[in-house]
Amino acid sequence: MAKHLLRTTLMALLLAGGTANAQRIAFVDTKYILEQMPEYAAAQQELDRQSKKWQDEIDNRWNEIKKLREAYNAEAILLTAEMKKSREDEITQKEHEAQDLQQKRFGVGGDLFKKRQELIQPIQDRIYDAIKEVAGTSYVAIFDIGSAGNNVLYASEKYDKSDSVLRKLGIRPGKDGKDAGNLRGNDEEDNGGNAAPEKDGEKMTTPGRNNGQTTTPGGDRTVPGNVNMKPKQ
Repeated sequence: MAKHLLRTTLMALLLAGGTANAQRIAFVDTKYILEQMPEYAAAQQELDRQSKKWQDEIDNRWNEIKKLREAYNAEAILLTAEMKKSREDEITQKEHEAQDLQQKRFGVGGDLFKKRQELIQPIQDRIYDAIKEVAGTSYVAIFDIGSAGNNVLYASEKYDKSDSVLRKLGIRPGKDGKDAGNLRGNDEEDNGGNAAPEKDGEKMTTPGRNNGQTTTPGGDRTVPGNVNMKPKQ
């Protein structure tokens, strides 16, 4: 429903922009784009292969622990208290090692995360470079309808009114709130509504983040091959 509403709004704005021949916007579907790129499919396959290898490694650890515990339970009646403690400590230690390995492979910032960045980031960089070239000086903003957040991938700095809002609040725009002048350039508020033409700029915005979590193209999927879309820095 939300995506349908966004698309309706985008189409209305596109039609309005086309009629006025100014301030045009557009949208792309990054999920669709990625699915059409052979190098992305190859990267996904490599991620899946590496993920399975690491998961098998972890599963083997837990299978060994299971056998140790079963053997201990079968022999416990014959063991002294000291021997029981020694065997229990051994099993506990191996469980901790298995948990640490799982965190190392699949935890936040772990091996799979690093591998994903290594394989997917260059592909993302190519996509965002292409988006900037397509936008050129013709579009004010480009949205991504292929992600859960319908993120803004490109926005022209010419239409950034953040400093104007600061002035309305009685704050002079500047680094760290200091009186450092307008870092974004003059606009109509500084020129009595007759601003001189500005050179078009652009900025890439980071797709939606929720509580430190980034979303993947097309939804919040968590399979090993997926990766966050983020602009080239």
